Amino acid sequence: MKRLQWPSWMPIDPYIVLLVATVGLAALVPAHGTGAQVASGASTAAIALLFFLYGARLSTREALDGLRHWRLHVTVLACTFVVFPLLGLAARGLVPVLLTQPLYQGLLFLTLVPSTIQSSIAFTSIARGNVPAAICAGSFSSLVGIVVTPLLAAGLLGSSGGGFSADSLVKIVLQLLVPFLAGQVLRHWIGGFVARHRKVLGLVDRGSILLVVYTAFSEGVTQGIWHQVSAVRMGGLLVVEAAVLAVMLTLTWYGGRALGFGREDRIALQFAGSKKSLASGLPMASVLFGAHASLAVLPLMLFHQMQLMVCAVIAKRRARDPEADPERSAPDAVKGQPGRRVLR
Repeated sequence: MKRLQWPSWMPIDPYIVLLVATVGLAALVPAHGTGAQVASGASTAAIALLFFLYGARLSTREALDGLRHWRLHVTVLACTFVVFPLLGLAARGLVPVLLTQPLYQGLLFLTLVPSTIQSSIAFTSIARGNVPAAICAGSFSSLVGIVVTPLLAAGLLGSSGGGFSADSLVKIVLQLLVPFLAGQVLRHWIGGFVARHRKVLGLVDRGSILLVVYTAFSEGVTQGIWHQVSAVRMGGLLVVEAAVLAVMLTLTWYGGRALGFGREDRIALQFAGSKKSLASGLPMASVLFGAHASLAVLPLMLFHQMQLMVCAVIAKRRARDPEADPERSAPDAVKGQPGRRVLR
């Protein structure tokens, strides 16, 4: 299998630059009146299209084949939807010392969204881990998250989530789950087309998310979002997110060892179990929080870039680890011991 490459320099995801530019555009030229209604309708349609394409891409056969490694996938799901939310709940004690209540709600929502797929696969490949397991783990997490994330949000955020209500669950079903299932049903007929035009449809994905961000932050700007977040509070949020990421990276690596996973599986567990998906989280936040989505997605956007930068460094170190190559580790084991042939 050809390994995926990642830039050698510290990664600043170009897509994050586009997201920041979109936020800036919303701050300078927010949608008002009829424009806001058009943007909102277009955003709703874009979210439905996004999840339809998710459904059309996910191979049911690959998902079923991946069940053979069920222990690893269950562990990733437990990290994503149990351990992460517990850390989010624990952060409640930091209000109002480091976090405001709205920022805490966004942080808690961040801990509820599914894991990533693309970056988990890329980092697992770079670190010489179990790439097929990372593919399946990310796919399962995204699939489960369509149902589990709204349920967790209903239980943990409730009406305090800024407009979240039982109606949001109906919106999730209509805007996310139904299009996803439609994509799965039609995959037999359109799967080939989707595969052949993956790059073009990838642009549709990203464009849809940019539209969601513009709509959410336009509404936030009209409500004075930037007056609600000071530089000190932003710094506090970054510190908390760095601590959460550090805990998850440590827990997935050493916890995987305690559970008896091999090195390659531990790499897949670390990268799939410590991440949160911007692509899935932004549309869900738009549906769940409505006009209050701008503050809800801010912690997720910051965490996304942080996890990319930190995991890129870790992946490169894992790739240079002598354990990754038995022929490299052998000389260390026999160095200085006469009578043994050193492998080169």
